Amino acid sequence: MRIDAIDIYYEKNHLIKPWTTAYGSDPDVYSVLVRMTSGGDIGWGEASPLFAPTYSPEWGYGVFRLVRDFLAPLIVGKDFDDPAEVVDAMRFIKGNPFAKSALEIAFWTLKSQKSGVPIHRMLGGEYKEVDVGADFGVQDSIDILLEYIDDAVKNSGCERIKLKAKPGWDIDMLRAVRSHFPKFKFHIDCNSGYTLDSLPLFKEIDKMGLEMIEQPLMNWDIIDHAKLQKAIDTPICLDESITSPAITRQAIEIGACKYVNIKMGRVGGLCNSKTINDICFDAGIGCWIGGMLETSVGVGIAIEMATMNAMRYPSDIFPSDAFFAEDIADEKIDYSSPGKMMPKSAAGSPIVPNMDKLSERVIESAHFE
Repeated sequence: MRIDAIDIYYEKNHLIKPWTTAYGSDPDVYSVLVRMTSGGDIGWGEASPLFAPTYSPEWGYGVFRLVRDFLAPLIVGKDFDDPAEVVDAMRFIKGNPFAKSALEIAFWTLKSQKSGVPIHRMLGGEYKEVDVGADFGVQDSIDILLEYIDDAVKNSGCERIKLKAKPGWDIDMLRAVRSHFPKFKFHIDCNSGYTLDSLPLFKEIDKMGLEMIEQPLMNWDIIDHAKLQKAIDTPICLDESITSPAITRQAIEIGACKYVNIKMGRVGGLCNSKTINDICFDAGIGCWIGGMLETSVGVGIAIEMATMNAMRYPSDIFPSDAFFAEDIADEKIDYSSPGKMMPKSAAGSPIVPNMDKLSERVIESAHFE
């Protein structure tokens, strides 16, 4: 399959309210969309590493520049039969998984369109409903958080809720939540906000009956996470630390986690996502799909990923109106039934952007053919 053209869009999407975590607050989401063309077929990919290098070393405009200046020229005008060949073509560029994922995912959706095979089937998944959860960031008060949780418990049908935690918004918040919702399934996401010096705090959190503690320690670490997992009973889930299949194998070997959050951008695309799923399935480690506040273009692909066989926990996949006043596509992401979503039965990009909306949000673009 010859890649005839690549279009790259660096664009901004305004959030209904700022998303606040241990690494800061984002009022807008900056993402990179890639449109890849072969003959009359088109595939779309999205990478959403956030505006600044706070979640990972990558950042929105940096991803755009890397795709534009280094990666897209390696792909356009070349022939590829398999996504792994696209990965190999970019291999000499070290790191930068978000940037690589934008192109690699676009190729997956393009190949899906060409072959007539839906993405979930290409990933080895099934056409079935997938479980999704609800998330709440750091709020202005515990009372506000409790109102949001109460609404989600009563109306969303989700079986679990993730709560963002950071120093100063942790044990008191959890005590209040547990007091009001003693039996509901919760876990906390720490976004690398703590160190092993916080072990006494985690021993207190260990009493809260959480489903897991997500990424409590440094974003690059697996050694200290293994030490923490041995010291507490609550399962640790690794997020930021899981950047490749190799790191996944090492983390499992040393007992650093009992769950893995797979984010397509953070691990470099769908090839690595599938390999990580397979590693975890063989090791008995549960997975779930995470998100980076992508537009519906990226969320549609995340739903396809959530059909893979190692998914043992509801994923971070949300309706279009959860974070954006107006998503970028005409077709909206929504529940298929309470707490569940469905992949697409058709091949190709699950959701494509409205080009008028995209043009209004583009900060910078580039075209290759």
